[in-house]
Amino acid sequence: MADLEGADDRALMARHVAGDTDAFGELFRRHRDRLWAVAVRTTGDRELAADCVQEGFINAFRRAGSYRGDAAVSTWLHRIVINACLDRLRRERDVLRRAGDAADIDIIDTHDRHGEALTGLDVRAALAQLPEHQRVVLVLVDMHGMPVSEAALTLGVAVGTVKSRCARGRAALAALLGQASDDVSREPGATS
Repeated sequence: MADLEGADDRALMARHVAGDTDAFGELFRRHRDRLWAVAVRTTGDRELAADCVQEGFINAFRRAGSYRGDAAVSTWLHRIVINACLDRLRRERDVLRRAGDAADIDIIDTHDRHGEALTGLDVRAALAQLPEHQRVVLVLVDMHGMPVSEAALTLGVAVGTVKSRCARGRAALAALLGQASDDVSREPGATS
């Protein structure tokens, strides 16, 4: 097992394809948490995200022989999980319309101050209202710090496409958050 922990992702993938029964388990252990976080932010639903990560890893396990090594294994896994998320969201469009469900996501640090927690909920609700192609790039680039070039590889689109989706998504998110801020300031008893 120690030799698996020292192996890089490409070596683990090669070992899995060659029949090593433990190699893919190590890849799963290394990447599951980050991929789950991406899936939660992409879908806006913890249970759906868990299903998508499971489906993505099963697909990756089965299709490991198709991994060509053009991109990092982590990029390949991200692409598979994101595709699983997008496929599920297309099948379950009502999930996108339930912006209130975004409040169920337990990502906010319990030590946050009240205002920060409310801001986090506002951001998640606004993010859930964006078109999925904009939401996905914002999750990858802005929330997970993935370089634009890697996000482009992950999504199978041009770098310029990721940049334009980020710009449009950020503008739409800012407008939605500005609208939410205006709504709060108009409430009776609200102070400016």
